[in-house]
Amino acid sequence: MREIVASQVPLVAAPFDHAHARELQEIGRLLDAHREAAEWVHADLVRGCRNPNAGRPGMTGEQVLRVLLVKQMTGFSYEQLQFHLSDSASYGAFCRLGLGMAPKVTTLKRNLKRVRAETLEKIHWLVLQEAQRRGVEKGRKVRVDCTVTATLIHEPSDSSLLWDSVRVLTRLLHRGRDLELVSVPFHDHTRRAKRRAYGIQCAKTQKARTKRYRDLLKITTATVSYAEQTVGALRAPAARRPVEYAHAQCLANDLVHFIALARRVIVQTGRRVFLGDQVPAKDKIVSIFEEHTDIIIKDRRETLYGHKLCLATGASGLVLDCRIEDGNPADSTLAVEMIERQSDIYGRVPRQVGFDGGFASKDNLARIKELGVQDVAFAKKRGLKVADMTKSEGVYKSLRRFRAGVEAGISRLKRCFGLDRCTWRSLESFKAYTWASVLAANLLTLARLL
Repeated sequence: MREIVASQVPLVAAPFDHAHARELQEIGRLLDAHREAAEWVHADLVRGCRNPNAGRPGMTGEQVLRVLLVKQMTGFSYEQLQFHLSDSASYGAFCRLGLGMAPKVTTLKRNLKRVRAETLEKIHWLVLQEAQRRGVEKGRKVRVDCTVTATLIHEPSDSSLLWDSVRVLTRLLHRGRDLELVSVPFHDHTRRAKRRAYGIQCAKTQKARTKRYRDLLKITTATVSYAEQTVGALRAPAARRPVEYAHAQCLANDLVHFIALARRVIVQTGRRVFLGDQVPAKDKIVSIFEEHTDIIIKDRRETLYGHKLCLATGASGLVLDCRIEDGNPADSTLAVEMIERQSDIYGRVPRQVGFDGGFASKDNLARIKELGVQDVAFAKKRGLKVADMTKSEGVYKSLRRFRAGVEAGISRLKRCFGLDRCTWRSLESFKAYTWASVLAANLLTLARLL
């Protein structure tokens, strides 16, 4: 009989029968079968600790790994992640957390960022071995393409970089004064620098823009001079307590770091604005916060700021390999190495490989054939004959259609697993974020296939 109000709420929640809950259970079984993955993450968490057996227990390696996977699979912010870990019975059970016992946001940030890219890459190889053992992916048919993952920076310009340099250095100088670590006098030019940067963007003539650039460079140079004097005072021997000495050296290191970046910005601005030079991309700096960011010019029509990734996927949709490139190398220089890496993964080269047109060259085709690959298809022939690439026209067309599937795989990684833009800072964190996205995508794909 239907009641108006429930007389008693059940004490134990019923199992939640949903597709995503079943996926999480399958991923959990895969991770339980390889306990070494949790051990590797635990080693990262205790790395650098004087006595890992002392202090509070903290999050376990297993919990950190599973929470990281949930974050990459859902795209939650840390605040949203904490809420769903506490509110969702499925996520709480998957991450081995007690009901309503989700860690704090700061705890989640601190623990997830300690997991290294090398550790996640090792777990990725474990997943590929499991897929091979279960007959899901044997690595016999591979497709390769490149993409770009953006870093967490705004659209760069010389004026904005100069303004960033002034405000960051001034903020550090104020910190030294507020903590009474140093008494070097300086002037705060942040408001003036902000007005000049905005004026440069709104200037209608080159003469007005150059005049404001000259003043902004003068402001930045003066601020750098104040910072250098402060570093000298912080590094000078003085009677300080141990805590004050540690703070002083930490502040000096931060100032030295940003002084060097600010000087690079001053030099490149002077070359471009006053000398009219075309500064090479390898010499440019596009952010003082993410200075490792590369300038990637895509097909001469679009400029992206981040890092170039070279991805290899299999017939199952699993990402078989991910290589984070330094700079913007041509695709044609990566083809042979990607096949050699497949040999390291599976102990043999694939039987068939599909490449994007940018990888095509006669030398690449000859070297890949020498490695033992039977059929090689480039999306654009670039003067190559089908008979040299594959055994027949039909095989070439089939491989070219197969290669197009890598575009969908890359799109899925960007839309569903956060690979479009890395939200973590520093190069090491960028690599860890990338491998976390690839690992989460592979585990979810494998769970669905099983």
